[in-house]
Amino acid sequence: MPHDHAHHHHHDLDAAGGDRRVALALVVNVGLSLAQIAGGIVSGSVALVADAVHNLSDAAALALAFAARRIARRPADAKMTFGYGRAEVVAALINYTALILLSVWLAGEAVTRLIAPPPVEGWPVVILAALALVVNSVTALLTFAMAKDSVNIRAAFLHNLGDAATSLVVMLAGGLILLYDWRLVDPLATIAISAWMLRISFIEIGPVIRILMLGAPPETAAEEILQEIEAVPGVAGAHHLHLWQIDERKISCEAHLVVSGDPAVVDRAVRRMLERDYHIHHATFQVETVEGRCVGAPAIGHAAE
Repeated sequence: MPHDHAHHHHHDLDAAGGDRRVALALVVNVGLSLAQIAGGIVSGSVALVADAVHNLSDAAALALAFAARRIARRPADAKMTFGYGRAEVVAALINYTALILLSVWLAGEAVTRLIAPPPVEGWPVVILAALALVVNSVTALLTFAMAKDSVNIRAAFLHNLGDAATSLVVMLAGGLILLYDWRLVDPLATIAISAWMLRISFIEIGPVIRILMLGAPPETAAEEILQEIEAVPGVAGAHHLHLWQIDERKISCEAHLVVSGDPAVVDRAVRRMLERDYHIHHATFQVETVEGRCVGAPAIGHAAE
């Protein structure tokens, strides 16, 4: 008991520290976005507004991640028997969907400015883009240590790295406007920013949808697990295998086991193998005898009704 208590206390401290880092990153991003929007309006730069909207979307992602982190820590109950861990996944889906829509809108605005480029003041663009580069780097550092543990925080981290790159693009655009009055560079930079946002969004939204669709983890082959289960001594066969992610970190498995030995012994052996080799700690099995096994059952999934 003392060991468990210390472990949970340490976990609570880590969670509280992570919440503080996300909250600080959120405040920094909102402040930067408001400054960029004001600067873009004053200077007439749609590229600066595009970068601000990207930063604002990152702030929204951080706000969603902050709320989802707190919800996800709730224990399972009668309404949510698997717990609330997927709150972070749902938040990520909302974030990426909004980001895709914003990217398309910004690209449309840029195309209209390619046709009739308005005048743009270069210095506000360069100064605010440089500020954005610094702030995005700070935000990325705040979320770096947490990026591997949460799809939301990882998305925010990747977005901030992308923002740093796009800030460099905007600075270049402002410099070219100052030097050559090349106003087309502003909408061209906007299109480049939108393309980057779309690329990141489509890369990250795939795994999120996979989890929500009860897909098997991409790094775990269901066929391989089925073979390993059938190789356990006392297992005469397995079928109706289901493999899915409860959330980003937990994998669940269920199957019908055809057992030729002691059911309790075989059950424990299969569970130990799954925990040892695949880090699957949540497994549910229906045990069948050789004589009473399902006839014509598919090895993976259920037959279509």
